[in-house]
Formats: sequence, structure tokens, C-alpha cells
Amino acid sequence: MTHNSPDGASGEHETAGPVLDAMQHQVAVFARRAEQTRLGGLGQARNSMDRAAYLLLNRLDQVGPMGVKALASGMGIDSSTVTRQVAPLVDAGLVTRTTHPEDGRAVVLRLSPHGSARLEQVRSSRRELMALLTEEWSEEERETFCLLLTRFNAAIEGIQPAAVPGPPAS
Repeated sequence: MTHNSPDGASGEHETAGPVLDAMQHQVAVFARRAEQTRLGGLGQARNSMDRAAYLLLNRLDQVGPMGVKALASGMGIDSSTVTRQVAPLVDAGLVTRTTHPEDGRAVVLRLSPHGSARLEQVRSSRRELMALLTEEWSEEERETFCLLLTRFNAAIEGIQPAAVPGPPAS
């Protein structure tokens, strides 16, 4: 049960303060370490693909060919950002760009066979890294961590800047 203090703060947040402080600190440490190491896998594929490319290729692999707007919407980013990020992937032969069969003005992006092979190489390398980082964990711990991290990411995705509560107005 939560109760509000005279300043409007929830009692639940007051008692959870130390845990929430520890969580925000651990998320900050994780973000820094993930950026420093880029958590890019092991072996030859280590850090061989940046985060944006990996996420774009992964989305095309999971969902299939799609237009720029659909890809941008599905990833929660701007169409111009997708266009800019896809250009080097097309140049590298990882993604093909064709015109939509019904609307010649629209572009359809598709993972190429070369892109599919590179994506699997990077996935395999990253899978090895996750196995190494969690080698002392039980399968249940891995599953629980994955479930909680997925929920955490979904919660972050659901927050719009205007929805983040700020300090109460005085």
C-alpha cells in the first residue's frame, strides 16, 4: 500500500529509495561499460558492427522487407535517421533497396544474403559473449535476467519525454 506524504511523494518511493538509487547507479555503470566495450562479441566479429547497423539488420531479418517509414516506426526513430543509417549498409551490400511494386516512389529495404550471413556472424559472436558473461549463472537466472531486461527496455520505450514526472510545481 502506498501513501502520500505532505509533499505529495509516494511512501513506496521513500522505502524503495535505496533500491532505486542502486538500480539507477547500476544502469549508469552498465551504460558506460557497454559503450566502452561496445559489448560487441568475441573473436573476429568483436565490435565489427555498430549498434545502429545491428538493430536495423536484426529488424529486417525478424520482420522482413519493409519501407523506410515502417522500419523507422518499428524502431521508434525518425525516417531521416533510418535513411542515413541504411545508406552505408546498402553500400556494403548488406541491405538491398528496391522500389515498391505498387508505388514506384516508395522504397523497400530487404536484408541481402550477404547481410544475413554477416548478421548471423555478429549474433554468434555476441551470443558467445553473453555465454561468457553469464557462465556462472543458471539457465533460470539467464531467463529471469532476460525477462526483466526486456520489461525494463519496454518501460523505457513507453516513456515519452513529456510523460516523465518532474518535481512538483511550487
